[in-house]
Amino acid sequence: MNHPASSTGLLGDTAARDYAAKLRRFNAFAAPEIRESIARLGFAPGMRVLDAGCGTGEALGWLSEAVGPDGAVAGIDLATAHVASARDSAPGDALVIQGDLTALPFVQRSFDLVWSVNTFNHLHDPVACIRRVASLLRAGGRVALGQSSLLPDMYFAWDSRLERLTNDAVRQYYRDRYGLDERDLAAVRSLVGMLRDAGLRNVTARTVTIERVSPVSPDDERYLVETLFRDSWGERLRPYLSPDDYEALGRLCDPADAGFALRRPDFHFLQTFTVAVGGISA
Repeated sequence: MNHPASSTGLLGDTAARDYAAKLRRFNAFAAPEIRESIARLGFAPGMRVLDAGCGTGEALGWLSEAVGPDGAVAGIDLATAHVASARDSAPGDALVIQGDLTALPFVQRSFDLVWSVNTFNHLHDPVACIRRVASLLRAGGRVALGQSSLLPDMYFAWDSRLERLTNDAVRQYYRDRYGLDERDLAAVRSLVGMLRDAGLRNVTARTVTIERVSPVSPDDERYLVETLFRDSWGERLRPYLSPDDYEALGRLCDPADAGFALRRPDFHFLQTFTVAVGGISA
């Protein structure tokens, strides 16, 4: 299969981009809430399901459990590293394909549901891609779009000021790094509108809270420290914060510091996970 030389995504995603470690950490962290959201979709045994933007493939196992031994699950992702990881983690009978959501290599009317998490908000034209994946649905099929952080996260319950400054710094970093206008990052909140604009019907949405307080589990700590504190924040935010604020943030994010956020008795973290669902005619 040919892969695009240039990116169709807002953040420069190509087949060579590798977020595998981050994706595995997020899936381990949010597994209870994602699995709960999958269960609410009311899968019937024998359904055929596509995970569009399957990442490292953990959801393929959860979806496979939902459709049972008579069902079928497939995943597609652009990145070579993600596909390799998904093939290792997915059930043996799951099909995992490397490909682009703008050029889907599947026969129309071959799935009962398309599931996708934290993917369509990264695309330049998400509505067009939703129409494409909807064309893969059988009569009465549904598209379910999952999105984390549809509402602002809460990191530091005791310091809303530093939290606000950190969020502003992250947004400015992405605008500078990728040449984006703030409006380009709005799709994270637009699941319902995107589904309706794509022509899907009976659109619904449900949001659950990913809530953690100290002491956190090893999976939670690994995600918060390695993905959020280090990879998403870290040195890249230094130019966007005052020296005092950057130092304060650094102490909160440093496991070796006495004031490390996750060791504080008042640590309280909130993140949302939203699933919006739309269907086609029966």
